Amino acid sequence: MTLLDIRNLTIRIDGRTVVDDVSLTVGHGERVGLIGESGSGKSLTSMAVLGLRPARSELFGSVRVAGIETVGADAAALRALRGKTVGCIFQEPQSALDPLLPIHRHLVAPLRAHGMLPRGAARATAIRLAESVGLPDAASLVRRYPHELSGGQRQRVMIAMAMSTTPRLLLADEPTTALDVTVQARVLQLMSDLVSRSGAGSLLVTHDMAVAASQCDRIVVMQSGRIVETGTPDELISHPRTRYTAELIDAAYATGWQPRRMREAVSA
Repeated sequence: MTLLDIRNLTIRIDGRTVVDDVSLTVGHGERVGLIGESGSGKSLTSMAVLGLRPARSELFGSVRVAGIETVGADAAALRALRGKTVGCIFQEPQSALDPLLPIHRHLVAPLRAHGMLPRGAARATAIRLAESVGLPDAASLVRRYPHELSGGQRQRVMIAMAMSTTPRLLLADEPTTALDVTVQARVLQLMSDLVSRSGAGSLLVTHDMAVAASQCDRIVVMQSGRIVETGTPDELISHPRTRYTAELIDAAYATGWQPRRMREAVSA
């Protein structure tokens, strides 16, 4: 069974089509990148997986997660999926985390919501989760509040929250946009390692071809609400079929990026 199966997804806001007949899949253990510029519809597509959509919008088509249809699903069915079957890492943890709650409350919230937290184990579980994503001095850190952490530390908290329930599918929506390059690389590697160990499938939403190529088995290119190209990183980099994909690759090259196969050729 395909883990995520999106078929003919169309989203209209105030009568304007912003996602147009999109179909894509994610298999068990597969890492898929959904790439496009801002406004291409990629985040709207990924949020539709969780039954989240903007006000005044209409949604058509089918989105099945582990065989469960989310389009038209009731609130109880969506709550059962969110955080348990599907984990989500949002773009900006500063706004995603509650500034009034200490970190240990955030870390155990998904487990508590799904009845997976043993009685009396909240603090120990929070420390274990913080340690699992490499947060330093975890016993002290979990007592702090989001504003007391760096951007990279906050994003690690989000990753720990998303993976705490061992979800079957991980959605990551521009998870490193607000981080500097060095921290970005560490966070992406951490996320990749955790997903690989758990065997989960993942859908990584990004505007950066370098990020998608380094993290994903397959890349789906989206422009103006439509999918224009799909392939492995090597296929897209070697033979982009659309001008838009070529421009995304050129933008990555402009930052000094080299695809892994090119780095290996240089060092050989």
